[in-house]
Amino acid sequence: MNRVVITGLGVVSPVGLNVPDFWKALVAGECGIGPITGFDASGLKVKVAAELKGFDPTAFGMDKNAARKLDPFAQYALAAAGEAMAQSGLVSGENINAERLGVYIGSGIGGMQTFVTETRKSIERGAEKVSPHFIPMMIANMASGHVAIACNAQGPSLPVMTACATSTHAIGEAFHAIKGGYADAILAGGSEAAICPLAVGGFTNCMALSTADDPKLASLPFDRRRSGFVMGEGAGVLVLESEAHAKARGAVILAEICGYGNTCDAYHVTAPHPEAVAGARAIRLAMEEAGYADTDRVYINAHGTGTALNDASETLAIKRAMGEEAARRAMISSTKSMTGHMLGAAGAAECIASVLALRDGVLPPTIGLTEPDPDCDLDYVPLVSRKAERDLALSVSLGFGGHNGCIALRRVEA
Repeated sequence: MNRVVITGLGVVSPVGLNVPDFWKALVAGECGIGPITGFDASGLKVKVAAELKGFDPTAFGMDKNAARKLDPFAQYALAAAGEAMAQSGLVSGENINAERLGVYIGSGIGGMQTFVTETRKSIERGAEKVSPHFIPMMIANMASGHVAIACNAQGPSLPVMTACATSTHAIGEAFHAIKGGYADAILAGGSEAAICPLAVGGFTNCMALSTADDPKLASLPFDRRRSGFVMGEGAGVLVLESEAHAKARGAVILAEICGYGNTCDAYHVTAPHPEAVAGARAIRLAMEEAGYADTDRVYINAHGTGTALNDASETLAIKRAMGEEAARRAMISSTKSMTGHMLGAAGAAECIASVLALRDGVLPPTIGLTEPDPDCDLDYVPLVSRKAERDLALSVSLGFGGHNGCIALRRVEA
């Protein structure tokens, strides 16, 4: 079996349109949530979101006319993938065989904005006026498709779609594919661009979103005042590579990916299991594959959505997976307190934050956590970032449908 490492990172997010800006903002505890600007939300209960600021596809090398034929979720994926590939130094056909380079980039929803636009056109003007680009712009596999074309990645391609766990599962499945020898490198992650009236209305009416008007009080993971998550958008992509391939070409290794857990609650379409049994098992599976030892100093980037049920259930899952004593030694934070919930892109963005936390010995905070919930009684690194060397990082995602995922990462010596 191959050891698997990370050699490239790319992100476009509500707190930064590249990895350095993203990480600087997280460490500083900056909030990327604000009033919705993409449409008039004055008549809605929910008026805040974590939108991208100033995203221009042409700034990422995309042709202006070609970009018009891409839903924003595909544009975001291309931007993040470009940054990750540039950092990795991989060039298909030069230092990697195109047939050994894969793409596992998923989306929780896909081209929602295109779907809304073309549905309105069909209703108002008739189905014959629907764009011929509608289907290839809307379907959720197209982020992977466009990235594969851009990078000449002719190897395995598997766009995962497991709601909020999408990009964690994409990274985990890519890890196992490389570990098993099916590819030398894979671009893995997720992308989402679903902040529109239809999606906001749907999430609001299923009682998932915070209705707070103050952006700083909207996303409050593990706080007793929490009332729902805040919709975010963006993309995160990592280049996973076999250690042997990376070392042979002299690549800089950022972290080792060493464990993955994938389970399902099989309980409810939106609510987590109250006993957190399957969530705990996903975390434990990742720890076991990573060779966890009691001496490991652990950082956990929690799913931490700020919903009443998720945060209490996740706290219980961590305790069940690690044991009470080890859970209390772990340092945990929810970067969703700053980025909002990037849905299918969340796991990848949070995996990137975990890689950087290991690399720099700095743990991003859970901002806004001033009134801890008694049911959420672990160390959530409240309010400000913390300098702390960690050996092992766990990135946890828990999605609608009961989908649970956990990635384990190990720090590498510089």
